[in-house]
Amino acid sequence: MTRLFRQLAMFALCAPFAAQATTLERLSVEQMIDKSSAIVRARVLGSAGEFRNGVIYTRYLVQVDESWKGSATGVIEVFVPGGVANGLRQTIPGAPALETGDECVVFLWAGASGRKQIIGLSQGLFNVVRDADGQVQLERPGAKEMMLDPLTGRPVQDATIRMPLGELKTRVVTKVSETQEQAK
Repeated sequence: MTRLFRQLAMFALCAPFAAQATTLERLSVEQMIDKSSAIVRARVLGSAGEFRNGVIYTRYLVQVDESWKGSATGVIEVFVPGGVANGLRQTIPGAPALETGDECVVFLWAGASGRKQIIGLSQGLFNVVRDADGQVQLERPGAKEMMLDPLTGRPVQDATIRMPLGELKTRVVTKVSETQEQAK
């Protein structure tokens, strides 16, 4: 019991400092397409928090409606750092929070554990919204966290991205097709 208490106390002391150190590399849509192992249009079914190696992750269950890249189908698990587990909350700047019922397009990658995660934290999550005319749009708010330009290493401001769903789908499908042709 004493060991668990010490671990929790150390976690509580260190977590705020680790979270404040988050710096994101700004990724273009094309970079996210290239780096993603899967890109899906999906709906969030639910979530739960869990500990893994001293970090809290939120495990989201999402129903894949369309797979634009990769072979994800059916219900998949997507892991996002931060959340609530066993009564403890851990906040990771730049990590998105999804709600049950959200409709979104998600750029995913799988780490060494095989767990699917959103690429670039909030950068790889586009919310499906409908404009005043009922047209389906995608929107990704600009990140508030510090972002660095990958070429210069200098801080840059991120901006909100808004586009028709069909435009992003065409960009993804075209880029994936070009990549497959180049590999032949």
